[in-house]
Amino acid sequence: MPPTTPALRIGVRGVEAAEPAVAPALRFQLDLEADAPIRALTLATQIRIDAPARGYDDGSRERLAELFGPHATWSRNLASLLWTQTVTHVPGFDGATTTPVTVPCTYDFDVAATKYLHGLADGEVPLRFLFTGTLFYLDGERLQAAHLPWDTEAGFAMPVKAWHDLMDRHFPRTAWIRLERDTFDRLYAHRVRHTLPCWDDAVRSLLETSGG
Repeated sequence: MPPTTPALRIGVRGVEAAEPAVAPALRFQLDLEADAPIRALTLATQIRIDAPARGYDDGSRERLAELFGPHATWSRNLASLLWTQTVTHVPGFDGATTTPVTVPCTYDFDVAATKYLHGLADGEVPLRFLFTGTLFYLDGERLQAAHLPWDTEAGFAMPVKAWHDLMDRHFPRTAWIRLERDTFDRLYAHRVRHTLPCWDDAVRSLLETSGG
């Protein structure tokens, strides 16, 4: 008779800022429960933002237009977004355990997830955690390995405030954009030519000139 693979259930308990951390990161706590002792678990986690699963006010729709287009097209264009993928090595346990999954967070506005999270003012971010990986267990005296079922997943409603508070802690009152070198050189020349004391003043002067 082939060995019976232990059933594994995974839930997301909560989220907090990763401490200590040089770069911004969020730490999710996973609850794991198995119906037989687990010797070890290699857990691959894909986190997706389930954008169609929440509502949006007019301000959010305007800020998210770059991602999903005009609101009139959202019935076609509003789709889930990949946030991150990570691998966690979980030590052996008997019954239940908890394990952290740390997610680095960038303030790079060329990243779709950053645009989305920045575009929300409040409420919750509907997340889907999709799990794959290999669990190791004993069948008598023999060590066995099995893949997690393809439908192993969990949902979690992350407060938008958790992400905004993290960005405010690491980048207080600032945001970051990436420029091509030629564009930067032109902006720098504009700043020098007009003796502007900082980059904010340089960009602000261009916005005022263009009426933006």
